[in-house]
Amino acid sequence: MKKILFIVGSLREGSFNRQLAHEAEQMIGARAEVTYLDYTDVPLINQDIEFPEPEAVARLRAAVKEADALWVFTPEYNFSYPGHVKNLFDWLSRPLVAGDYETPTVINGKKVALSGAGGKMATAKCREKLTELLSFIKADVMEPQTGIVLNMEAWTEGRMILSDEQRAALKAQVEALLKKV
Repeated sequence: MKKILFIVGSLREGSFNRQLAHEAEQMIGARAEVTYLDYTDVPLINQDIEFPEPEAVARLRAAVKEADALWVFTPEYNFSYPGHVKNLFDWLSRPLVAGDYETPTVINGKKVALSGAGGKMATAKCREKLTELLSFIKADVMEPQTGIVLNMEAWTEGRMILSDEQRAALKAQVEALLKKV
């Protein structure tokens, strides 16, 4: 069975992007194994601690390596992605052996789907910049992407409700991802 690793870019347990990930997981159903990456203990990137790799980084790399695809669900912070998401991909872009810049990293060639729930721009700037970053570190960024403009209940009650159109866009992304893995 194919393995899809979900990366939620918001650390908040009840975040809208975590809710969006749960929606996508339900749409995938039993057609693939979905796991969620816990990266809360990954240290800030620092070459002083890069080798030997910290245990949290080793777990991160192992989870990414085992996955057939990654799916990032992230909010937009100030027209970009959250710093902890950047830190995660910085670690994944680093060599596995000190000084070895020839061997591919674990993110190299990895299929990555992108989605985000947020304000009126539907995380467009975040996804644009994340696409640029992921392409630079040689990940395979997939299309389509899904951007969700949050409903009023999300802001007032913490409850994300997808419209029929948003649900259809997410479903189309699910089907495209499953077709490519």
